[in-house]
Amino acid sequence: MQFAPHGPLTGIKILDFTRVLSGPYCTALLADLGAAIVKVEAPQGDEYRHVGPFRDGESALFQLVNRNKQGLALDMKQPAAREIARRLALQADVVVENFRPGVAERLGLGAEALMATNPKLIYASISGFGQSGPQAGLPAFDLVAQAMSGFMAITGEPDRPPTKIGESIGDLAAGLFASWAILAALVERNRTGQGRRLDVAMIDSLIALLPTAAAQWMFGAAPPSRVGNRHPLSTPFGTYRASDGHLVICVLNAPQFTRLATCMGLPELAADPRFATDELRTMHEPELRALIESWLAGLTIDEAVVRLTQEGVPTSAISEAADVFAGPQVADRGLLPETIHPKLGAIRTMEQPVHFSGLTRGAQRPAPALGEHNVQILREWLALSDSDIDALAQTNVISKKEFS
Repeated sequence: MQFAPHGPLTGIKILDFTRVLSGPYCTALLADLGAAIVKVEAPQGDEYRHVGPFRDGESALFQLVNRNKQGLALDMKQPAAREIARRLALQADVVVENFRPGVAERLGLGAEALMATNPKLIYASISGFGQSGPQAGLPAFDLVAQAMSGFMAITGEPDRPPTKIGESIGDLAAGLFASWAILAALVERNRTGQGRRLDVAMIDSLIALLPTAAAQWMFGAAPPSRVGNRHPLSTPFGTYRASDGHLVICVLNAPQFTRLATCMGLPELAADPRFATDELRTMHEPELRALIESWLAGLTIDEAVVRLTQEGVPTSAISEAADVFAGPQVADRGLLPETIHPKLGAIRTMEQPVHFSGLTRGAQRPAPALGEHNVQILREWLALSDSDIDALAQTNVISKKEFS
């Protein structure tokens, strides 16, 4: 398979030592924009190759977060493999790794060693708790990061145990912030000619996504806590029960509340002193919820959404994820384009969500098979000869398996 990256990052070469989710998500976003990504895996492959759901032995998760990359399988236990990795880093604009802190250094692939020979290199490390500090050596799992960041403590119903977010938000946030930081460092390098080391932590990334909780901690009368499916500071702003299920209503200011009261047939609520401000409405949330749900009890979700929308009150039914993926909005915005996998045929993949003028969306390539581009990468990046590559294959530093 020939790779012809296109987009704002065309010409940028990234060496990707990451696995599972945070790092692969970061580099997938950059690959979507045209960067050439070489994903380096151990001979047994990224753990996500072995996590379902599967079709014909292929992992959907691995496909989704390793799109648009080339694959190189190296046995990093061998000195010759580590030397290849160092030589590849000399050719790279960016190195991304998500080893536990200290592992890259022990392999001779740490930032100090690689940037000494390639001072223009941008070296991004993604970890659970950062490269320094008392928790730096702890193993990183998304659920642990959610628990330790405060995210779980403010998620769920107040009289129920804390609950996790419905996605691996710690991994995804770290990957997103890492891609953002890499782009900033590339802009800086264009100006200074110097690389930069980037230290991205899952827990830091989650804390950076807590401005509402931080505001409550700073100036609030009570510390942040679980409030269920409503906003902790604004009311009515949450989920409400209709006759056949739940919908969301989002009121953030006085005009919106007046429109809601009118829609409910209770215009006098707009002048009720209990509900005169957003803060007062939040203080009297139980009374206001009872009034809203009494009105909704005579309506279906669809009927309520139509009435509220006509009145100009922000509202929505709650969509199932599968319906969203198969729906017209996703199709029109090109969020889950089709790609052709050499083994699976036509499958869906993901794409970064931003539309760049003049850039065609949907030209996604499937994730690489394990070691699929070994020969191609060693020829193109390092100018190795066939005899050099044969020698590496004979000692199992690489696999010389070639893929059609």
